[in-house]
Amino acid sequence: MANDCTHDDHTHVQEFFTARAADWDSRFPDDGPAYAAAVAGLGLRAGDAVLDAGCGTGRALPFLRDAVGPGGSVLGADLTPAMLEAAVGAGRHRAAQLLVADVARLPVRTGALDAVFGAGLISHLARPSEDLRELARTVRPGGLLALFHPVGRAALAARQGRQITPDDLRAEPNLRPLLAGSGWLMTSYTDEDDRFLVLAVRKD
Repeated sequence: MANDCTHDDHTHVQEFFTARAADWDSRFPDDGPAYAAAVAGLGLRAGDAVLDAGCGTGRALPFLRDAVGPGGSVLGADLTPAMLEAAVGAGRHRAAQLLVADVARLPVRTGALDAVFGAGLISHLARPSEDLRELARTVRPGGLLALFHPVGRAALAARQGRQITPDDLRAEPNLRPLLAGSGWLMTSYTDEDDRFLVLAVRKD
């Protein structure tokens, strides 16, 4: 039954983003500096290997490439082919290797990565605990995770015409134990009007 639910969740996510892929970037034209600042917050080093999980149209990819340099490795994985096609159309495939992949089953060796970047990812995970554990699997002990959104929870809720509820996964009292149970130690939590950014370290 869980597999059926996961399939349905994936189909919903793909349909949602496929319908919006072509004009996604034009809907949010001013997010570039926020992405750049979030990537800077990861503290990547030249030569690092990093995954943009749920990379969408790849807005973070050029910043990730700049951070790790020509000797580093940048992967962009997304469940929706149309979003990756938009990334290619924007030329961002030159910054990364793009993969159609589910974050629940990543084609990445255990411990191969130094960091994972996830923009707008947490609210689209079918099984948050298991999916975050899969991300942890791909990262070396001491490696990093950034969960990012270019606006904070309150601003996003207002934009969508809804209220924040106590069960919001991105609320710190919910997210901290979720990460802890999935192999991560939260080190920083920021929820401001113009940025949501959580940093975590892969536990040994």
